[in-house]
Order: sequence, then C-alpha cells, then structure tokens
Amino acid sequence: MFRSECYVARRQRLLSTAPKGLLLFLGQTDAPMNYPHNPYPFVQDASFRYFFGLNEPGLAGLIDTEAGEAVLFGTDPSVDDIVWTGPQPTLAERGERVGIRSTADYATLADRLAEAGRSGRAVHYLAPYRGETVLELARLLGCSPEAVRQGSSAALTRAVVALREIKGEEEIAEMEDALAVTREMHIAAMKSAHAGVVEYEVVGIMEGIMRRRDLQLAYPSIFSRRGEVLHNHGHDQVMQLGDLVVNDTGVTSAGGYASDITRTIPVGGRFSVEQRALYDTVLAMQLAAIEAIRPGVRYLDVHKLAARVMVEAMKPMGFFHGDTDAIVESGAYAIAFPHGLGHQIGMDVHDMEGLGEDLVGYDDSVTRSPLFGLGYLRLGKALKAGMVLTVEPGIYFIPTLIEAWQGEGRFVDYIDYETFQQYRDFGGIRIEDNVLVTEDGHRVLGEPIPKTAEDIEALMQA
Repeated sequence: MFRSECYVARRQRLLSTAPKGLLLFLGQTDAPMNYPHNPYPFVQDASFRYFFGLNEPGLAGLIDTEAGEAVLFGTDPSVDDIVWTGPQPTLAERGERVGIRSTADYATLADRLAEAGRSGRAVHYLAPYRGETVLELARLLGCSPEAVRQGSSAALTRAVVALREIKGEEEIAEMEDALAVTREMHIAAMKSAHAGVVEYEVVGIMEGIMRRRDLQLAYPSIFSRRGEVLHNHGHDQVMQLGDLVVNDTGVTSAGGYASDITRTIPVGGRFSVEQRALYDTVLAMQLAAIEAIRPGVRYLDVHKLAARVMVEAMKPMGFFHGDTDAIVESGAYAIAFPHGLGHQIGMDVHDMEGLGEDLVGYDDSVTRSPLFGLGYLRLGKALKAGMVLTVEPGIYFIPTLIEAWQGEGRFVDYIDYETFQQYRDFGGIRIEDNVLVTEDGHRVLGEPIPKTAEDIEALMQA
C-alpha cells in the first residue's frame, strides 16, 4: 500500500475527468474453491485497489463528483470474526489508511444508490468481469443482470484508463520489485532445465522462489517443451535433449503490480543450428521493436515492424518469398507469428483488459484489424510517456495451422509450405520484456535477464 496521499491524489484526478454523478467501485469478494470457507488466494479488483488502496474482500468505494467526497463501505469486525482472524482494524481505521474520512456499513450502500436514482443522479460503474459482481450490482441497483452488463459507463471507463495507463514512480518501483523476483525465477529455470526432468519440477522451483517472498503468480506459468501452444498451462511432459522450452512466468509484487517475462531455453544448454537461426530472428524482432518505442508511435506500427524483421530474416531460410511489405500487409506472416506483439501491463498483467480490450488498447484513430494474427494485437494505439507494455514477439510452427492454410491454398504466392512442413515439429520461440515509455524514448524495466543465445548457453553450461 502506498501513502494515503497517493490515493487521495488519484481520486482527485478522477474527479476532474469523470462523468458527473456517483462513481461506484466494487471490490472483490472471496471466491470459494469447493466450499465457502476455503477460498482461492484473494486478488483485489485492480481499479478499486488503484483508487482505494485496500487489499481485502467485502469493500466498496463511492465517489460523489458533485460533493467531491469519497465514502468507503464495508463492515466492522465482529467478535465472531475476531475468533477466526484475530483483531482487525475498524472500517474507519482502514479508511484513514487511504485518506478517507467518511465510512459506512456496506448494508447501507443499496439505499444510498436508490436515493441517488430517485433524485435523478447517475450511478457510473465499470464493466464487471465476474459473475458475482454482476449479481451484486444487480442487487444494489435493483435491475437485471443483463441490464448491469449493458449499463456500464464508457465515460468512466475512459477516465479510469487514462489515469491507470500512465504509471507513477511508485508504480514503476513496484513493477521492478516484481521483476527482481521474476529474474531469479527465470535464471533458476535455466539452470534446472535438464533432459529427463519433468516440467512441473522446474515450475515448482520457480514458485518456491516466489512463495519465499509471500508473493503470488501474476498468471499461471507457461513452461512447456511444446512452445507452439501459445498458452500451454500443462507441466507434465518430460524434457528431452534438444527441446526448446518456452518459459512465460511473472509474479505480482506485494503492492499488486505484475511482471510478465518470457525466455526460450534449449534443454541441454545449447541451441542447434536451426534453433539458433530462428532464435536470433526473434531476438532481432524484439530489439527492433523496443528501439522503436517512444511517445506518439502507434503500437500497431511497432507490431508490423517486428513482422517485417521476421519475414526479412526468414526469406533466405526458405519460409517466405515475395515482397516483404506485401507479406506483412496481407497477414501471411501470421502463419509463424500469430499473436500480437504485446499489451499494457500494470496492476493486471493484461492491464485493465477487464474493462474492455478495445477501450484499453484502441481509440478513435486506431481500430482493431480483422486479419488473423493482427486481430489478436491487444494494444494498437499511439504510445504515451508513462505507459508500460510488454514486447513479446515469437515464431511458432503450429502443425494444425500450417495444414489448414496449405489445404486452403492461402497465401501460396508468399508462403513456402514445403519448408514449413519440414519444421512442423520444431515447437516455438518467444522472448518478452516489460518496457516503460519515457518522455524521449523507452527503458526496459528490471535488471537484465539473460536473453542472447550466448548468454543463455553460458548460464546453462556453467
């Protein structure tokens, strides 16, 4: 938790841009695993935590734009609660920690909202992404769940996105704290990825490093010798000599900020000639993309730059032929690079995407492409100083995709399917870092994690 002045300032900035009325922010409730008193690890709603700071269930925040007042709703601990949890701060004490003087029992929130409705005042809320939140909003607002889904405030969403996507120094420090632990986890994975080892053994080593700091994963780890499966969360395969393993793992800092790092490592500690050529291509894609990052540049154009670098490198290898720009603009390149270059990152690993991916990643000047591959780009709009984003190009050989496109005769003027078929069992490669957009360019966050082929091989063979 930051100083109370930080949350006061955030709420004040929101007041200057948000629509008039009441701004309602619901915190999360516990989510039971298999019965009510056995919940999953608690993760607070990021927008509530951004403006109200508290990382515990059963809370709501209400900001009155006309009165300029923020009210924290919750419950004081009862004797029964204290029997199980020990002494807890009162609601007023919790409010004081985040600069709020006005608190009220959660049971009174529905009446407060109903009173606003009777007086013709608007109640603005963000799009809910959990079923429990939909039902609670329906109860509080006296409407149907479908009306809740349709009634979220685009104006409030735009105001929240504009604030949250520009990271302050205190937020960058949290992200670099997360990256320091993530670095240790990735290095441990490189040292532990030996032939005959099961993937979950390495995942366990990484998670042990994290748990020793009382931290949580920012997302389920991807650690797989089948790197062509973009979001492969299974960890039950035995690594074999010569495998490429994609390790996409990040943690959440104590203050609630995510890291998101990917490295691709050769089991046995050395890349083959074919692996090295394609690995160096992905690294060149990433370095070119990072170098292009600065305020005013559209991330859509950075994505296309990475794709051009890939095509230019893969043409001499026999994968593509023809004009590079035509290959990129047609979408043919996506047979090997079928996802977007990256996304914003902050309190959420895909920052704010629960509010609506297009509202976060696009604007009136940049719309999402309908093309396969490019349509998965989560961030396309122009960059601003203070944004933090992932840069994560990759090359993948997905047999089903290769066969489908070849069977349809797609892009035969650009793609050499015979060469792709020769690599159908190759797997995948991805390299990812977290990058801050600065006033005059960019800065890769965190202490460097080995990513050149030479550095990875040296570490793994040490």
